[in-house]
Amino acid sequence: MPSGIPFIISNEAAERFSFYGMKAALAVFLAHYFGVLGGDNMSEAKATSYVAFFTGAVYLTPLFGALIADAFFGKYRTIITLSIVYCLGHLCLAFMGVGGAVELWLLAGLGLIAIGAGGIKPCVSAHVGDQFGKNNSHLLPRIFNIFYFSINTGAVLSNLLIPWILKWHGPHWAFGIPGVLMALATLFFWMGRRQFAHIPAAGRPFLNEIASREGRNAIAKLLPLVAFVGVFWCLFDQTSSMFVFQAERMDRTFLAGTRFEFEVLPSQIQAFNPFLILVLIPIFSLVIYPLFGKVFRLTPLRKIGIGLAIMVGSFTVAALAQEAIDRGETPHVSWQLLAYLILTSAEIMVSIVCLEFFYTQAPKRMKSMMMAIFLSSVFIGNGVTALVNIAIQIPTVELNETAHPGFDGAANTDDDLTKADKTITSPVADHLQKAADRITAAYREDEKFPLALDGLPDDPWGNPLRYQYDHVGKVRVLSNGPDGEPMTRWDLGVTLTEKSNREEEGTWLYEAKRARGMLEATGDDPSNPLTTRYTAGGGSRLEGAAYYWFFTKLMLVTAILFVPFAMLYKTRTYLQGDAARQL
Repeated sequence: MPSGIPFIISNEAAERFSFYGMKAALAVFLAHYFGVLGGDNMSEAKATSYVAFFTGAVYLTPLFGALIADAFFGKYRTIITLSIVYCLGHLCLAFMGVGGAVELWLLAGLGLIAIGAGGIKPCVSAHVGDQFGKNNSHLLPRIFNIFYFSINTGAVLSNLLIPWILKWHGPHWAFGIPGVLMALATLFFWMGRRQFAHIPAAGRPFLNEIASREGRNAIAKLLPLVAFVGVFWCLFDQTSSMFVFQAERMDRTFLAGTRFEFEVLPSQIQAFNPFLILVLIPIFSLVIYPLFGKVFRLTPLRKIGIGLAIMVGSFTVAALAQEAIDRGETPHVSWQLLAYLILTSAEIMVSIVCLEFFYTQAPKRMKSMMMAIFLSSVFIGNGVTALVNIAIQIPTVELNETAHPGFDGAANTDDDLTKADKTITSPVADHLQKAADRITAAYREDEKFPLALDGLPDDPWGNPLRYQYDHVGKVRVLSNGPDGEPMTRWDLGVTLTEKSNREEEGTWLYEAKRARGMLEATGDDPSNPLTTRYTAGGGSRLEGAAYYWFFTKLMLVTAILFVPFAMLYKTRTYLQGDAARQL
């Protein structure tokens, strides 16, 4: 192995701890903690869209980072310079809520991290490949596996630690500690500066190579693969958002009934993915790939195709688990662990293989750029996730003590809405209150929400009230509102939530809410086991298991369409110091 490899690997492990630790806390922070710091807590769909947009930005900026590295500054200088920008981003996140302007701190932090990642992500993986020539090119598959191994070592540690820090010590420490690790990552990389094989920036020859027929053909051939793999990331990256919210509604107790019984946090389940990577990489390399290789030639594209097909199974398991939640059950989180096992197997066959494949398919002066093009598949996938979650959000009607003219737009008419004393005054308010009283009485008697609520009356506009059972800790009663259409901003409803689902006493969030007088913000009777919230609009058009089945079908169609692409693709391999080899 080249002497510079240990410095690259240690840098990557620390940087991935930093990134995945911050990302592990982000969705939960936006949904539950953001309001305490001065912002507004987000719905699950909105938090998912924010996480997806951020992740997409992190994987779009590498296109610019690769251009800077290959054309002007070289990979080493680009990595070092933008690593400092990356550290400043973590610093901004750690200071959220200090001096107000929490939204500004959030956007500045995420923006700087996205810019910093643009200089690191395409260059580090290409920098690994640059350490190898034709005499040791046979070690490339091994080093890319080790490279991925280091990524997931950092990820598994941060996914376990940072959610725990967020719960007990708050967001300042949860986002600050990853910043410290990013600073260490920068230091490790600087320490190896004299050990690396430095491929200088190509300057104009690089731009000429991109514009050349060979460069254009190399990019054009891989663009369909970017789209196919993008759908894979569309599903995969929801492990840091929708999988976390699903885990909140699952039984997360392990070794129940023994002296070793413990419960994991919803966002800690993500650690199972990088842990499985550490376990499965040698199994795939030493056992599964050789066994399959005895039956048929296991080319990179065939590995990717199999991985895309396997990914369908992961979201199928998640959808089945969500169906159980929708039925009022509390499935064990082992359902998600099974989904993670399938998902991680798919990741090994898609992501790791793509890293090597895109590197070998890139002309010599375009290695970083081709890595960036591969990373843009993550941008595409998260862009799809973000757009879907934006599209399914039902807008809310912003209310205050002044009467809102309602659906007809005219003041002093029957559909006027007014927010007063934490309720919404409307023609259907009495109907909703009576339904809430029935639900509360049933809950007091059975200590759980009823799965169905019969005999609900029609609302004042002639449509029956709708009872929705979200999960064991939350139900809703909804009216279609004055427009008569379900799932619009004019839906009027009441949401009841178990108080037992609120923050544990002694956690950072509990103490922060108590210090700010926010614990009884609903104004409920303290003896009431439920909190009650009235709504105008809000919610999602794609709820429960339907959400997971939507993405399962999308992945299935993608896997089928990939087959003819893989059959028609002709590989053309380039390594540093070698001429192109066509297979």
